[in-house]
Amino acid sequence: MRVLGIETSCDETAAAIVDSHAPCGERIRGESILSQLDEHRAYGGVVPEIAARSHLDHIDRMVHEAMTQAGCTFADLDGIAATGGPGLIGGVIVGVMTAKTLAMVHKRPFIAVNHLEGHALTPRLSHDVAFPYLLLLVSGGHCQILVVEDVGRCHRLGTTIDDAAGEAFDKVAKMLGLGYPGGPALEQAAVLGKADRFRLPRPMKGRPGCDFSFSGLKTSVRQTVEKLPPGSLSEQDRQDLAAGFQAAVVDAVSDRIHLAIRLFQDRWPQGRTLVAAGGVAANMALRHMLQDAAIQHGLEFVAPPLRWCTDNAAMIAWTGAEHLERGHTDPLDFRPRPRWPLDPNAPKSTGAGAVKA
Repeated sequence: MRVLGIETSCDETAAAIVDSHAPCGERIRGESILSQLDEHRAYGGVVPEIAARSHLDHIDRMVHEAMTQAGCTFADLDGIAATGGPGLIGGVIVGVMTAKTLAMVHKRPFIAVNHLEGHALTPRLSHDVAFPYLLLLVSGGHCQILVVEDVGRCHRLGTTIDDAAGEAFDKVAKMLGLGYPGGPALEQAAVLGKADRFRLPRPMKGRPGCDFSFSGLKTSVRQTVEKLPPGSLSEQDRQDLAAGFQAAVVDAVSDRIHLAIRLFQDRWPQGRTLVAAGGVAANMALRHMLQDAAIQHGLEFVAPPLRWCTDNAAMIAWTGAEHLERGHTDPLDFRPRPRWPLDPNAPKSTGAGAVKA
């Protein structure tokens, strides 16, 4: 099953060709990605209008480059997939309209992919992970714990009640003057810092359920900065606060993930794998904690290679192929969805834990 995937949900314009029947390590036939970091750096974050215009300017070239790498024509494709949401709606529209046009002109099936499911299924692109598996999905806009039961079927155990982990990383990095993108810069600074210098909270730790909260932790960092001597932060202050913040996030996530693992093993005893996906899954301190948690509970830990943790088109092509193999396609009148939950039946989080473990 050879599928073209298009990803334009945020600030990467990407296209990829995936062959779902190839062995692991050989499934990506062609891949092209253009980062917009330089275009947004001056603003300290992604500007939706700039992102959409950049996607429009470059998407045709990205598709051409991926197709050339793969050595295939549109006649060789079994389907064309694109991120249909969630994401910045202007960018999503660019990708969806491009994919629809190609599908119509070349008479190929169109598959609208949930961007979050793209992250959720990425481990099956790089590893042969069997369903069901427990997933920690951590990115700039999302922080959830889900049981991935099958393609198109996820059960949410917990979600953030305020900020996502990646959003908190970016905002704290900005407070500390570490630059953009904040997550990698903060992780690098934390390596040289003393995590125990500042007392920072571990939000939700010890409470029932699997929900997250990072807003209070972010506020605590800001208050700590305000209590330091006036003027620019010293390099040591930055490093110590970065280390303390990262340690607090890892501790808070650890508390939630241990509860989730126990719940997973109780309700889905056939499950054997803990998976991490999303941009924040590239954080090595978080990965090491998850690896230890998996070992402690007798699970295998799987995380995609670092380059497939952030937004990419290979995960969209792969998810499209997984759906296509099950006969799932979408009509050409599909409407892009700026919001698209993985588990539409999940209860609204109350802050006390939507699911009690």
